[in-house]
Amino acid sequence: AGTDEVVFGQVGGSILLLCRNVSKEATEVVWFQGDPRTFPPLFSSRVSFPPDIRFSLVDNSSLSITELRVQDEGNYTCREVLNKTDHEHRVQLLVASKSSPQLSSFPSAFHIPKFLWCCPESLWLLNRHVCGSVCGRSSWERARTVPCSQMMTHHASVSDHVLSLLIDPPQATPKCWAETTTGQMLQLFCSWPGGYPHPTLHWREEGQDLENSSWVISSTSSSDTHVEILNSSHLSHRKVFKCVGSHVVKQEQPACTVEIKLPSLESDPPQTCFVGDNVTLTCRVTESTPAARLSWLRDITQPEVEIQPGGRFLIAQEGNVSRLTIQNCSQGTDGGCYVCKAQNPVGLKELFVCLTVKEPANIVGVVGAVVVLSLLTVLTVTAVVLYYNPLLCLRACSAVPRNADSGDVLVLVDSEDDEEGKGSEE
Repeated sequence: AGTDEVVFGQVGGSILLLCRNVSKEATEVVWFQGDPRTFPPLFSSRVSFPPDIRFSLVDNSSLSITELRVQDEGNYTCREVLNKTDHEHRVQLLVASKSSPQLSSFPSAFHIPKFLWCCPESLWLLNRHVCGSVCGRSSWERARTVPCSQMMTHHASVSDHVLSLLIDPPQATPKCWAETTTGQMLQLFCSWPGGYPHPTLHWREEGQDLENSSWVISSTSSSDTHVEILNSSHLSHRKVFKCVGSHVVKQEQPACTVEIKLPSLESDPPQTCFVGDNVTLTCRVTESTPAARLSWLRDITQPEVEIQPGGRFLIAQEGNVSRLTIQNCSQGTDGGCYVCKAQNPVGLKELFVCLTVKEPANIVGVVGAVVVLSLLTVLTVTAVVLYYNPLLCLRACSAVPRNADSGDVLVLVDSEDDEEGKGSEE
């Protein structure tokens, strides 16, 4: 069974009835006005019918009607014919006349998707505080239970009245963002809150509606948010997706865009760790849409073995930065290169972060060895000098200044020599 949808149009305007969720494998798309089991086809993608220039097919699936008339109001059914099954999508078209003075500010056509209607008169329940009453009941919680048979049956006047009540547009503009599912699929979000009834949101890529694309795995809407999940095999770097919003009281169609990007990585310079110490390797994502998942691998010898936190390995991630801490470095097992891997639905990027592990240096031993070598050098030079030129040492000694005591001794010796000289003369 198809998804019911209510579409509003205005006399003299144009409308596009979407044949939603059409499969690319469909061999034929047929539109009916009324019950397909009772009325003949109105338009077909394969069979030619008596031409009516007001009717045409868009993208070989959706039905376009121009110069709307009150007689165009009613139920339309789109049927896609596959090899084994037929899928139907039912659309209810309500056409408002131009007699209502409040219709001048409304676009010629607008959609209220994802509502189920038991009959056109239940449109009274769109507004929870409808002016007046439905069979004497104005409360939404009470009026919602009124059988259709007890309500008014003037379709045009009902649609006119509802059009005049829907005057609460969303605020600001739609917001777009992208996320990643657990299965690495791209999830596109589009939200436009604040309006009543809820706006219609469509995702597009290069001007084409994504809803009927083979890219789409699933499409869901809830109140003011529309979500598309896309197959990642069709994605590429810097591809742009656009979400277009429309509302019953806004002539313009505001939009927002999401540009998906491959991850881009950078890291700190190569690190060095002494045996027994701790070291931290850092990897950061500089660009990625949607956000990338970061993981660490040992190196190219074990490319599929992801490092799990625990034991000597600690992994911490803050935002777009991941840090791998290795405790009690071992020269035999921890040295080498590690792989930082970033992956999102667009693709993956890998970056090598290298680590060198060294034995710690013995500072006391080094200092002692330097002192010993210095003393040996001095002694060796001294011994060589004395061996080849011993007089050099005596000259050096004589050049040393004498102190007072040694001077006195020399004086006494000189005095004795003088006396001996005098005695010999006598």
